[in-house]
Amino acid sequence: MKNSLLFRLAEALNVLLITAPFVYCWYAYYAERLYSPFFRRGNWAVIALFALIYVTYIKVYDAYAVSTSRIAELVYSQALSVLFTDAILYVITYLLMKGIPNPVPLLTALLVQVALAVVWCVAAHRAYFAIFPPIRCAVIYDRRPELEHLIERYRMEKKFNIVLTQDIDACLADIGMLDGMEAVFLGGIHSHERNILLKYCMEKEIDVYVIPRIGDTIMSGAKQTHMFHLPILHVSWFHQTAEYQVVKRLMDIVVSAAALVVTSPVMLLTAVMIRLEDGGTVFYRQTRLTRGGRQFELLKFRSMRMDAEKDGKARLSGGEGDDRITRVGRFIRRHRIDELPQFLNILRGEMTLVGPRPERPEIAARYTEEIPEFALRLKAKAGLTGYAQVYGKYNTEPYDKLQMDLMYLAHPGIVEDMRILFLTVRVLFQKESTEGVSPEREEAKGIGVVRGSRATRN
Repeated sequence: MKNSLLFRLAEALNVLLITAPFVYCWYAYYAERLYSPFFRRGNWAVIALFALIYVTYIKVYDAYAVSTSRIAELVYSQALSVLFTDAILYVITYLLMKGIPNPVPLLTALLVQVALAVVWCVAAHRAYFAIFPPIRCAVIYDRRPELEHLIERYRMEKKFNIVLTQDIDACLADIGMLDGMEAVFLGGIHSHERNILLKYCMEKEIDVYVIPRIGDTIMSGAKQTHMFHLPILHVSWFHQTAEYQVVKRLMDIVVSAAALVVTSPVMLLTAVMIRLEDGGTVFYRQTRLTRGGRQFELLKFRSMRMDAEKDGKARLSGGEGDDRITRVGRFIRRHRIDELPQFLNILRGEMTLVGPRPERPEIAARYTEEIPEFALRLKAKAGLTGYAQVYGKYNTEPYDKLQMDLMYLAHPGIVEDMRILFLTVRVLFQKESTEGVSPEREEAKGIGVVRGSRATRN
């Protein structure tokens, strides 16, 4: 309770710090220039609206995750939250004024807000780890015994101190080894064995972090109901109401059409540069899979040499180190410009804004051999962005990307789509999200879906 109160106070302080510069520039400049100036409560309503929008973005970007995020990540998330909030308030101000409002006061406030966000993030991060030492953790696995390496890779040693790593059989043989732990990670354990550990940990008041199997991810979308005087979980896989489908399609049409208009100068310049570099075709057409296994031609700006797959063999990109990528291609990949033609695919109804990324038939067939559940992704229309794109990396393993896609399919909704779209903005400029897998590495490790001591099937 005490810890929770400290967190709430720190978050409230952040909102006050970020809101203060807006309050100053609102009263000092904008409030007096409204078409019909507010009296007291009207100004308070605008300030409250600013705080509400800012907190909403903070929740979308998880910008208060001090214990699990690096300082740079916290600052980036809060800066984006402030930027979007200020932009929305500027539009509202425009609607309330006789003419176009001067953006300079609000831009000045934005700089101050970002500076205050940096101060808050640094202070909150240092204070948290000064007050709270790493918690004693155990890793119990059936699959993914390398979890402790992931904790090191993502620099979370300050949060989790792994003092025990053990396979599930040994743990069940001596479950008392969990005594004294503050948290336990359960990696890919079957439901029967996991339930034994869950009940034990709950009795001992030990926090549990579960890395799910595919069946767990599907069950996460279950609806609670009551029948026969019993609590029942109803699983209806990727159930889409008629209203959801209509709104989703309308959103696809409006956003893709607007994006094509706004980005047309960039697309025209890109087409010219590609043509000038090697005289080859501007667009790259590739057969991909969408809902129901239907094939379509995905459009991209060509970023590789014309003979990139002259042997006819489908292989994943090697990212920045792939020598098949052209100079122009390297630039447009880094800034995601090569993806812009896919708005045409969306406008034609072959893709949607948010959904599982479309795979090539050859690669999908290889994945499905190892993970038959991979075909479940085809219950939804392929998307420009998706859950796996905002939470994974380019080189995230296929099994893990599948789990992320299935998590989206288990919880469909317009609100979720909007959240993923905003999260996509956050990852656009993060270099780690564009890292690739070299063809040699991919061939050497197969498709990398089987890890640990037992099969990945659930």
